[in-house]
Amino acid sequence: MEERLQKFMASCGVASRRSCERIIEAGRVKVNGNVVNELGIKIDINLDEVLVDNTKIFLEENKIYIMLNKAEGYLSTLKDERGRKTVLDLVKVKERIFPIGRLDYDTSGLLIMTNDGDVYNKVIHPGKKINKVYEATIKGVPSKEEIKKFCIGIDIGNYITAPANFKIIDSNRDECRVKITIHEGKKRQIRRMCKAIMHPVITLRRISVGEIILSSDLKKGQWRYLNDTEIQYLKNL
Repeated sequence: MEERLQKFMASCGVASRRSCERIIEAGRVKVNGNVVNELGIKIDINLDEVLVDNTKIFLEENKIYIMLNKAEGYLSTLKDERGRKTVLDLVKVKERIFPIGRLDYDTSGLLIMTNDGDVYNKVIHPGKKINKVYEATIKGVPSKEEIKKFCIGIDIGNYITAPANFKIIDSNRDECRVKITIHEGKKRQIRRMCKAIMHPVITLRRISVGEIILSSDLKKGQWRYLNDTEIQYLKNL
């Protein structure tokens, strides 16, 4: 059975498919003893031997799906050249897993992790437009006009954001707590949007991705396996 190399690698739990493409381009992959550094290569998953960093990889038969309440101070990546802590320091399982999307270093909240490459691609596919909900504390209290600009789309630096939702939960003179809903995933997007309306973020936490809602009993840094209903939702996207 033939399959694209990066898809096979993702199915083996090496990393997300996009990250696997970067690993291939970096010359870290061998197929039957030969270095492969170009995308588009297909392999026979039953016959060909694939090594990543000189370690043979195998299909992950046991698919797992995890909900992590990421704490601030952890990177949503598998390793860091500067030695900073990553989400794998919080979630320790025998399977090779990777985060679906990412949360900024200084952002907490819901992060889904898996070794299922197909589910990963369904969640991050821009065509799905899956809502992601955040709670933020921001400086000051935005006016109705500023909120309108935020919601209809705002320039965050050579990019106009898609329509979003912004709701004030409570406020005082110096700051307010808000709920923000977007379906995009640009780098530091919420922070850049709030900065663009002159109300920078103080704290930021993601509370849901689609119908997957962060468990209220999960403290920062804790995780659990997704239940059958949550897994089925992801598979049916």
